[in-house]
Amino acid sequence: MEVCGRGELQMAILIETMRREGYEFMVSKPHVITRQEGDRILEPIERLFIDVPEVFVGVLTEKLAVRKGRLVNLVNKGSGRVNLEFTIPARGLIGFRSHFLTDTKGSGVMNTLFEGYELWAGPIPQRMTGALVADRPGRVTAYACFAMADRGELMISPGTEVYGGMVVGERNRSRDLNVNIVKEKKLTNMRSATSDQTVILRPARLISLDQCIEFIAEDELVEVTPGNIRLRKQDLDAQSRLARYREEKYA
Repeated sequence: MEVCGRGELQMAILIETMRREGYEFMVSKPHVITRQEGDRILEPIERLFIDVPEVFVGVLTEKLAVRKGRLVNLVNKGSGRVNLEFTIPARGLIGFRSHFLTDTKGSGVMNTLFEGYELWAGPIPQRMTGALVADRPGRVTAYACFAMADRGELMISPGTEVYGGMVVGERNRSRDLNVNIVKEKKLTNMRSATSDQTVILRPARLISLDQCIEFIAEDELVEVTPGNIRLRKQDLDAQSRLARYREEKYA
């Protein structure tokens, strides 16, 4: 079923309403609605207005340039804040809001208006990091979470039930990584289960529904149920995903 709407926030409101009414479904990555004129493909363009402290102008300009944004106006009144105006493809704004809040430390304000349709601007990178994917079902352990500290950032807490193919975190590299997040410590007379109580873990990054929609890649889905919101791979089998990756790499 294909649903059309205005931005991720409107889609998140619809999904949350359906979830509270008891529906269970999965959501894929959002795409923009294009037009065909002869042999040309047109895509929607947004006019982006940003008000930020002047120290963040450089990093925002760099991030938006990668997403095919064009700076059309800059106003600095000397008060410490700068008004920026960009034109940018609508698909370049997918997932940008969370990066914007992080880069500006919550001090920036952004707003968008629909500008019109222009020629397709080419490929736009969305997520530069991979995912940590559970390779087997079970209950998450603190022992396994501690071992993942240098692999990336987890999005689940110890004690959570997971299944094979479920996305459990964001990797700090570009490729996905299958991990055993349910691994338990081997108990001997030199090691005991009580020693796990001294393990200090970083808090899991709990993301909201609209952040899940922004985060997922092309081969991932948001699984929505009345009780939980999870991220998963479209293909739950790790061997199938690896075979497809090799085919795409050497094609």
